[in-house]
Amino acid sequence: MPDPITLYPAEGVRLLKNVLIPTRDGTRLAADLYMPDRDDADRRAGAKFPVVVEYTPYHKDEVNSGRTRHYSYLPRYGYIVARVDVRGSGGSEGVNTDEYMELEQRDGYDMIEWIAQQPWCTGHVNMYGISYGGFSALQVAAEAPPHLTSIIPIAFTDDRYTDDCHYRGGLLRLYYDIGFYGNFMIVFNAMPPVPEWSGGDWAKLWEQHLAHNEPYVLKWLNHQTDDAYWHHGSVRYTADQIKCPVFLWGGWRDGYPNPPLRLFEQLKVPKKVTVGPWDHSPPEVALPGPRVDYLHEMVRWLDHWCKGKDTGIMKEPPVTVYMQEFQKPVVDRLDTPGSWRAESEWPAPGASEKILHLGGHGTLGNKSGSEGSDSFEYNPTVGVTGGLWSGGIRFGLPGDQRPDETFSLVYTSEPLTENISIIGRPRALLHVSSTAGVMGFAASLCEVAPDGTSFLVAKGMLNITRRKSMSDPEPLTPGKVAELDIPIDCTGWTFRKGNRIRLSVASADWPNVWPTPEPGINQVHRGGKNLSRLILPVVPAKGSATPPVFLPSTMSVIPHSAAPAPPVWEVTEDVLTGRKRVNLRSRSEYRVDERTVIHRESTLVSEVNPVDPANVVTRGLHVSRILRPQEVVEGSSELVIRSTATHFHVTIDLQVRMNNSPRFEKRWTESISRRLL
Repeated sequence: MPDPITLYPAEGVRLLKNVLIPTRDGTRLAADLYMPDRDDADRRAGAKFPVVVEYTPYHKDEVNSGRTRHYSYLPRYGYIVARVDVRGSGGSEGVNTDEYMELEQRDGYDMIEWIAQQPWCTGHVNMYGISYGGFSALQVAAEAPPHLTSIIPIAFTDDRYTDDCHYRGGLLRLYYDIGFYGNFMIVFNAMPPVPEWSGGDWAKLWEQHLAHNEPYVLKWLNHQTDDAYWHHGSVRYTADQIKCPVFLWGGWRDGYPNPPLRLFEQLKVPKKVTVGPWDHSPPEVALPGPRVDYLHEMVRWLDHWCKGKDTGIMKEPPVTVYMQEFQKPVVDRLDTPGSWRAESEWPAPGASEKILHLGGHGTLGNKSGSEGSDSFEYNPTVGVTGGLWSGGIRFGLPGDQRPDETFSLVYTSEPLTENISIIGRPRALLHVSSTAGVMGFAASLCEVAPDGTSFLVAKGMLNITRRKSMSDPEPLTPGKVAELDIPIDCTGWTFRKGNRIRLSVASADWPNVWPTPEPGINQVHRGGKNLSRLILPVVPAKGSATPPVFLPSTMSVIPHSAAPAPPVWEVTEDVLTGRKRVNLRSRSEYRVDERTVIHRESTLVSEVNPVDPANVVTRGLHVSRILRPQEVVEGSSELVIRSTATHFHVTIDLQVRMNNSPRFEKRWTESISRRLL
């Protein structure tokens, strides 16, 4: 490959393109270095800087650094940002056959140690990233490279089975992998590197990536229980191996609300955690707000650990969370009412549990009533008002829950006589039975206004066949009562005086989760020996510490519906047959530089028959285009999954075209047995 090329993408920033980082087996990782550009004297003197690494498979050469602020912000404060493609992706050599490969994490160790030895590095190397970049920061930290100074993961998980985009409570997620991430990666791993940066190795790299492209989704479907496949890369099991300081960031409306506080409690290193009301986005542009200037907080953290400056950040409380409050449930809302709260430790001082019992006539109260039960028919289309799981797409906040509650069991408290604040994971401990042997149970915690509006606080799900173990499922004996302990997603929330607390129970969360196959009548047993109850993690009205004051974000946001190309989120019903269909579509187009435009479009259509939940058809289509002068490269993947009572039947068609001529084509078909799913 040619020597790295120097560009100047912004004032005060020098970009060194395609620096090649060797790993222990000789494979080279491609990196772009966004470096402080001070003056000629600095360059002649060989100025050294701490480095912040972003390590993902998302093609460094498709980054528009002007659209992503940290590439110019951090260099201006004296930090190099290294954007590195993982093995087998983008401009890097090697083969990529799955997310979070063991080899990828060993490469990360080698990458950190190589960077630390370079003449432009002070020896301080940090890792930062959102989503995949946050995952990889934690995973590489568990490898304990000696020169890893600190990590700053955002919107991450610590458990790849229970808290990622593939399974939820032992149930298969539906829309996201098929319509978006899983399908997107099939195309993304087949797209070419950039000729200008890869030079004479361009054809070899692309051929290598094409030849070894494997759909990750087939692996995920073949691992339906919590086995060793998922434990690898789940730092929940290796938190004690992390030796460097950790600054965790999360969001209550993100797809990963549970890991931040859970992992914070496990870590035995200097640590901080901040959880806002945000979706799966950087905190300066996340929805809903308030949005904060998180890069300012990053620099304060980095200056403390890399430069020895007294920024005061480690004197501030280690735990900061946003306490959300009730509002009108507009799905396209920009902000959430509430306030920041800080704790001196976690669990929060003064925390306790408040127990509300399920009673007759849909009541939820402090005392258990007489023994009884309530029944509901499984409707696999419940869930459409609960919002879309936030793991990458940005639209899809929950709306008013009453349409879904029509097909659910609903238990509601009396109006509250005082505010109640909770932080942590509520639990629904239910005694249930079913006429089916495989059934999911969804527990939705809501706040209800005097006018009846029902706002979703948080939700939890559990496949009844995983009630004893996520690793060794067993069917339910029809009619037999079983106890379910359903963890509801972690949240920070203040229920207002005069409003009511509600728990609704259903057996679906479509289109977030694939319906279980058997029709059924379900019962919730309560009172007497069956103490079905809601357990709330209550905290005192005020936190144990004074929260920090964040600088507000300088970035502006608009509602999704006001975008020039707004996303599509439609649910339709065939009145004659009762079949329901969801149609989701998102598209984006942006300019990388004066020569390159990237266009992407993702579509999902899923159809469910309420009287035959085994037969579900879901189709995802992703298209990526790279437009350059006299050249268009287009990759498309159509992923179709049809389910029956016993199998998932999968068809994947990948096509890559260059200037409208076929360049590469491959098909995968596989029938995968359902394992009590």
